Parts: sequence; structure tokens; C-alpha cells
Amino acid sequence: MLRRYPLGSLATTLSLWLVCIAFSPLSLAASPKAGDIVVQTGVAKAADGTSVPYEVGTLYVPENRQSPTSRLIGVGFARLKAKTPTGAPPVFWLPGGPGLSVLDALDSQDPSARARLASWLTYASVGDLVVIEQRGYTVRGEKLEITAPAQPLDRPSSTEADIANMVALAKAAVAANPGKDLAGYTIAACAEDVNDLRRALGYDRISLFGGSFGSQWSFAVMRLHPEIVARAVLSAVEPLDFGYDMPSQVFASMQRIAFDADKDAGLAPYLPKGGLMEAIRTLEQRLAKAPVRVEVSGADGSRQSVVLGLLDFQGALLEEASDAENWPAFVLSQYYGHHEEWAREAIENRKSQPVKLIGPLIDTSLGATPQREYLLRNDAGVAMLGTYGFASYMASAKDWPTPDMGDAFRAFARSDIPVLLVHGDWDTSTPIENMLTQLAYFPRGHGVVVHRGGHDGTFYQLRNEPAAKNAVYAFLRTGDLDGLPSEITLPAPTFKVPAFPAPARIDARRSADHAVDGAHL
Repeated sequence: MLRRYPLGSLATTLSLWLVCIAFSPLSLAASPKAGDIVVQTGVAKAADGTSVPYEVGTLYVPENRQSPTSRLIGVGFARLKAKTPTGAPPVFWLPGGPGLSVLDALDSQDPSARARLASWLTYASVGDLVVIEQRGYTVRGEKLEITAPAQPLDRPSSTEADIANMVALAKAAVAANPGKDLAGYTIAACAEDVNDLRRALGYDRISLFGGSFGSQWSFAVMRLHPEIVARAVLSAVEPLDFGYDMPSQVFASMQRIAFDADKDAGLAPYLPKGGLMEAIRTLEQRLAKAPVRVEVSGADGSRQSVVLGLLDFQGALLEEASDAENWPAFVLSQYYGHHEEWAREAIENRKSQPVKLIGPLIDTSLGATPQREYLLRNDAGVAMLGTYGFASYMASAKDWPTPDMGDAFRAFARSDIPVLLVHGDWDTSTPIENMLTQLAYFPRGHGVVVHRGGHDGTFYQLRNEPAAKNAVYAFLRTGDLDGLPSEITLPAPTFKVPAFPAPARIDARRSADHAVDGAHL
């Protein structure tokens, strides 16, 4: 399980809009009740001078829907109404994460925020667009965080330490939030928030649009309230029972990246005889025998060292693979003993830093069915990627206050809701097998496999296919899946090469032994 917030580039639409924000507050309820909303109005102005009105508001919901005495909390939302009614259900856009807050798009001058708003405005051809944030991490309510303590630099990471740290974090989160009922922050509660907002805004049925956790959130809405969902467009698909990704399937995504990397002319001088996968196998064998101590210089000229082991490499391998163009250079740099950048990132990651509580609260509650857990723990890919993606969450689930959602909720079930699922086969955060498995349970569904596509949103995946993008808008308007391909292929990227001269087929082990930046312990 790797939660990745960005889902595609919005930069291609940025030039279409000049954003000009103006707010006008409406009357606020003095004592709001559960299900009430308060709203402000604003205007975004297009480059052609067209004014686009919108609303931004707060939905009030019970913190713990199972408790009749629960306090109320706020959940932020925004609505952009279509200029002309289309008769189509409104599109509810669900952010990823958990822990992605997006409503800054309405008033921030940050380029990514402005680009997100520009993208939202393109939904006007479909109908109304409603964006809702997640309880516990919203600009119109609370952002629940806790500071995780710094981790030692003089020893490699270990599964045992990760589990102990996660258990301690869970207990600290409860202690640091007196008066707050953290048991209420489940994916089911988030789904009920969507239904409450639908009701408050006066819609009978809605369409869903989301990626990564946004897709999982959408599946929860469809599981609990299928009668309100007209259709859904989901990418980087994360089924309810697949919150923890199968290591062998993630590794298969890496192998697909490596297949193209091994054919890249720029990387050719750096590749060992067995290619990029051989480099990874060799690195894991080295680090399994002994960790490596790496000393680096700080910005002030001071020296600092960190000890890196097998688990550190497996975690970094997963993190770096989300950037396919740079990932081979990362692997080859480690293969030849150039560990400086990895060490600097590890030092930064081991510092004390804030943790968004909504992530572990939702994920440990959702968990996995016994069959899924068995497959995860006995998967052949554990040998290459370890249990980095699930061990600490599973071991600490009993310490987090959110209740287990139960197998009946998370298990796959047939649904007649029309869905479009778009997924890249280079996605190392939610592997494509997630989408292929989920699609089988939607007889009125359609899947698009994007070869060389990563962990990205629908419209970024289809960026080179204008006809397919138009077909997605048509599907959201009418439910018609005509014109949508079953697969597309993106061009191979130009891979970044390592930042050191290519060796003349030197022995990699000898190179590592003579590297100036690290030595095996």
C-alpha cells in the first residue's frame, strides 16, 4: 500500500483559465445540525472573460456516526454549477490520499492549485461538479495530525522497529486528541458524508470520479448506497479488499518499466549483464549480508552518516518507482555504490515529521479479508519487496481506535452500476491487477489498460487520446461507453542516466567496494 496523492498533470489545462476569486458569504447557521451546510459564493473568471460562479462550503456531520452523542465536525466541499443544465447527474469528485486536501484550488495562486481549478472547470460540459474533502483532513474543518518522533541514523530500518513505531503512534494519537472520537474516521463514514452532501444539495443520483484512494472511497459509496450512483469513472484502482498491494504484482510493474529501460541507449553503458532486474537482485543480496554506512555533507559543510539496510532499500525502491523516468538511474546509482542522494533522502525521512491521522485510521480499519492477508504474507514477491506495504499497519490495527469494517464490507461483490476503470501497467502504487480483478465484478463496466501509464488520473492517462477523453465526458453525461478503447500505449520515456560517468563494464562489486561515499559494515 503506497498512498500517492498526485494523480496526473493538470498543467495542460492551466493556460485556458485566468483565475479571479471573489467571495460572498451567505448566512451561517448559529447552531448547525448534522446534515446542515453553510455556503459562500465565489466567481472564477475564464481567460475569455466568462464568469464561472461556484460555491464553497462546510457540511456538518457526526464525528462518530455510531454514537448518538457525537460532536459535530466540518467537511469541506465546493460546487461548480454547469452554465446550462444538461440533465446529467452531478459529478462528485473524490480526492485521493487519504489526506489530500484540494479546496485551496479556489483561492491559492500556487500553479498546481490553479491548474486543478482549471481542470474542474472543464466538467461544465457534463453538468454540476461537486468536490468533497475527507473528514479529519479538510480546510473547512479539522486537520488531524501527530508528530512522529525522529528515527535513529546509526542502524538500518527493521520490520520490528516499524511495527513498534506504528503501535506507539496509534497510542500517542489517542492520547493527543482528548475529546475527539477517532473511532469515527472510517471509509464508511466518508461514504456517508458523500450521501449527506448529496442530500443537502438536493440531488437524487450522482456520478463518481476518483483515483487511488478516491477510487476506493467511491467503491465504499457504491457498496453502501448503490441506489444513488448513476455511474463512475475511476483510475489507479484500489478495491476495498486491496488496500494492501500484492508484492509480486508491484514487482511485475517494476519489471515492465525495466523491460523498456533495458533497451534505452542512454542507460546501456550502465546496465549489468542481466539488466536492471539483475542490478536489483544483486543489491538485495549485498544488503541482506550487511548494511552500508553512508556519510554525506550537509549544506553547512558538516558531515552526517546514516546506516542503510535491506528494508531501507526495499522501501526506497518502491518510493522511487513512482517516477519511472528516474527510477533506473536510482537503481544503477546504488548498484555502483553511489549512495549519497539515497542517504540524504533517508536522513530527511528519519527526522521527526507530521503524520496525517486519517491515513492509518482508515487503512487499519479497512484491513483485509483473511484470504487476502494469507496471500500477502505468503506472496513470492515478499522476497524482493518485503512486507513494507502492510506489516506495520496489520500489526497495529488493534491499537488504532477505528473498528474493523468486516469481511462482508470489503469482499468483492457484483454491481450493476456502469463504471469506467482506467489503469496504467507501470503503476507501482496500485498495480494493474487491482483493476483487472475489480472489473470482473462490474458486468456493465469497461476497463482501459494504459501501457506505460503510472499512478495517474484518468485524463492524464488519456492525455494523448483526445477522442477517448471526449468519450469519458460523454459517458459521464449519458452512461454510453461507445468510443472508449480497451488499451492504449504511451511512448517510451527518455530515461534519466546516472550522474556519473558510465563504467566500462567494470565489475559492479569491485566498484561498490571502492565507492567513496559508503562502506559495508
